[in-house]
Amino acid sequence: MVILRTDWSGHLPRFSRRTRRVATIFTALIALSVPPVDAAEPHWPAVASLLRDRCVSCHAGVFAPMALSLVSHGELLAGSYNGAVVVPGDVPGSPLVRRIRGEALPRMPLDGPPFLSADEIALIEGWIAAGAPLDGTVDPVPVAPEDDGVVTFADVEPILKQRCIVCHSDNSRMAAPPEGLRLTDLAAVLSGGERLVVVPGNPEASELYRRVAGIAQPRMPFDGPPWLPDDQIALIRQWIAEGAVDDAGNAAPVPAGREVRLRGRVSGATEIDGAGFVVTEQTRVEDRLSVGMEAEVRATIAADGSLIATRLRAR
Repeated sequence: MVILRTDWSGHLPRFSRRTRRVATIFTALIALSVPPVDAAEPHWPAVASLLRDRCVSCHAGVFAPMALSLVSHGELLAGSYNGAVVVPGDVPGSPLVRRIRGEALPRMPLDGPPFLSADEIALIEGWIAAGAPLDGTVDPVPVAPEDDGVVTFADVEPILKQRCIVCHSDNSRMAAPPEGLRLTDLAAVLSGGERLVVVPGNPEASELYRRVAGIAQPRMPFDGPPWLPDDQIALIRQWIAEGAVDDAGNAAPVPAGREVRLRGRVSGATEIDGAGFVVTEQTRVEDRLSVGMEAEVRATIAADGSLIATRLRAR
C-alpha cells in the first residue's frame, strides 16, 4: 500500500497508466514481504488492495475528506478529524463499517452506486474482527511516477472525486446533483447535465475548466476556498485541450449539436474569455458588445467543434 506523504501531495492527482505500473511494483513488494495466505481470509494486503481500488482516489493527500487517509495501515488506524474509523476487534463500533454498509450517511464510497459488494464488506469486517492486523507487511514508500506527458481521464478523476462528487453525484449531500451534473465517471462528465461542461479540445468553452479556474461564477468547488491548486487546474485544462482523452488514449468525440452557455467578459469581437464563436445571420444579437463588457453567449457546437452563436446579450 502506498504512503502518500504531504510533501508528495502535488503528485496525487496523477493516477494513470504509469501509476498503475508503479502499483504493480507495490503489489510485488507486498507479496514478497509476507508469506502466502488464504485469499478467503481477511488479511491486510487484501483489504489494502480493496481500499486502493475504491477509496484512495478520494481519501489521500491534503484534500482527503475529514483528513481521513486510507493509503496505509497506519493512516487508516489514525482515523479522521472525528476520531477512529476502525476499532480493532469491534465491527459494530467501527464507523468505517457503518458507512460502507449504508447504516450511516452518506454511504461510502461516495461515487456509488455500485457500492461495495457483500463479499467486500465481509472482507473488511473480518479483518476488523481479527484485530485489524498488519500481518507483518510493510507499506512501501512510494516512488513518484514518471511523467510521460500524456493526460488521460485517470489523471483527472481523482481530483473530481476528492473535490467535486460531494455535490455532483447521486449519493451527494444534495437532494440531487446541481443542474443534473454528475462527475462520477468519464461518461457522466462528457454527457454533462442540463448543459455541456466539456467541449473536447476547447477548455475556454468548457464550463468545467471555467468554473474551477474562477473564470465563470460561482467558482468551484462550491465549498472553496481553498480552491483547486494551480497544478490541478492546469491538469484539467490540459486534459480538455488534448481532447478529453480516455484511459485507452482515445479522444472524446465532438459533441455536435449540443449547446453551451458562456457568461464572462468580452475579450474580442467574437470572443468571451478567450473562447471564440461564430456569428451568423441566424444569431440573435440583443446588444452591441465591446471588449471589456460582461456578456452572455449561447451557442451550438458544430461538427468541426466550433461554436455557432445563437444568442448574444450584455449581462
